[in-house]
Amino acid sequence: MKNRVWMTPLLSVAVALGAFAQQPNSNTNAQPAGASEQSASSSQPATAEKEPLQPASSQDFWDGEEPSLGSLLLHPFASKEYVRRHVEPIRDRVNELDELTSTHSNMTKDVDARAQQGIQMASAKVSLADEHAQDAARKSEMAHQTATGLDSRLNADEKVVGNIDQYTPGSQTEIRFRPGQTVLSKQAKDALDEMANQLKNQRGYIIEVRGFSAGQSHAAIASSRNMADSVVRYLVLNHEIPAYRIYTIAMGNATESKSASRTRVEVNVLKNDVDQIAKQ
Repeated sequence: MKNRVWMTPLLSVAVALGAFAQQPNSNTNAQPAGASEQSASSSQPATAEKEPLQPASSQDFWDGEEPSLGSLLLHPFASKEYVRRHVEPIRDRVNELDELTSTHSNMTKDVDARAQQGIQMASAKVSLADEHAQDAARKSEMAHQTATGLDSRLNADEKVVGNIDQYTPGSQTEIRFRPGQTVLSKQAKDALDEMANQLKNQRGYIIEVRGFSAGQSHAAIASSRNMADSVVRYLVLNHEIPAYRIYTIAMGNATESKSASRTRVEVNVLKNDVDQIAKQ
């Protein structure tokens, strides 16, 4: 340890002697240069102006590339103040860059959040629009089916209306009377009862009652009318057949064939297709 203590001052003295030895050499080197400058200035015309000497730049020790030995002895280490003075601008700049980076990051996150929110809202609106479109498509299909059903029903109704006055002959019953009488016999009532029972709970029919008489002129017509009225009265009172379904015609002494009885009432049932279409 004692040897190390003595070595440190000796090294310092040796380095200092070397520095002092370099200073005279630098002065001697500077003198010839000054003499040559003076000779050059004396040779130039007196009127020529000399350029002013530039002030020596105060260059810091650590700014040079090859510091002298004396600088190394006087500045062996960088002080905290020196480091702080050179590092503080860099640190401020780094802090500023960190702040800018943080600001940009926050702005990016904000823009990304708003973009995600906009995408979610647009997706929700698209889903809602798809639901509305599907609902509209279902309603359109239902409307189309309803319109198709209405068309079919309309066609059927048009057919019914077109055929409502188209009657086809059904059952036929002949009621015979004695000349000059209008009273129904038991056989005539049984025939009317059988016909009326077949018409219960049916629609789309009419009953045509035609009376024939053996008399002459108006007397025959009146007689045929009375016989036909007797049949109508029996159907209405005994079987409750609506009177608007019965049509009475007094034919007088008109006969269709020689074999037919001249004193009779023909009861014809005429039907259309209303009842059959209603059951479909």
